[in-house]
Amino acid sequence: MHEYPNIFLIGMPGAGKSTVGRALAKSLAMTFVDSDDEIIRRNGVEIATIFEIEGEAGFRQREAVVIEELTQRAGIVLATGGGAVLRADNREALARRGVVVYLHTTLEVLAQRTTQDIGKRNKRPLLDSGDVSGKLTELLAVREPLYKAIADITIDTTVLTRNSFLPELAAEVAAFAAKWRKPSNPKPG
Repeated sequence: MHEYPNIFLIGMPGAGKSTVGRALAKSLAMTFVDSDDEIIRRNGVEIATIFEIEGEAGFRQREAVVIEELTQRAGIVLATGGGAVLRADNREALARRGVVVYLHTTLEVLAQRTTQDIGKRNKRPLLDSGDVSGKLTELLAVREPLYKAIADITIDTTVLTRNSFLPELAAEVAAFAAKWRKPSNPKPG
């Protein structure tokens, strides 16, 4: 048995899920997994290619299979894709099987971080349009209520680049996770 329950990171693209997840897993001696990287590994193609061939619905189905499997592992810190919360079955699996940490930051910071990432490994096909801020605003309006509905704890990652932030965040999440008990009847929203 692991000292901590699984920790599932949710939030918008650019919120810092992968960066925080790696640091958190290292700090807590857990295994880090990124659901988007797992989808790429299993399918042998980039996410943008899946979107091109199967559309968003096809990608979301593949994502649901991966989320279902990964949330059943023990001792992991999982960085989910920003849209993983769109499916009720994903929300249910996340809410029932671990501590859900919503990483939140300002729209301006999201736009800055994702603009730097656009085109890299084709991981952000929903943001490859010209108006990144506009698209982020649209996505946030739909997703934020879902993030909040299943989050056990919300962390502001606006200052993610500050050197002392990651150890502080890891300590905060570890303290919360150490006290966390799986709810008997979670409400995934």
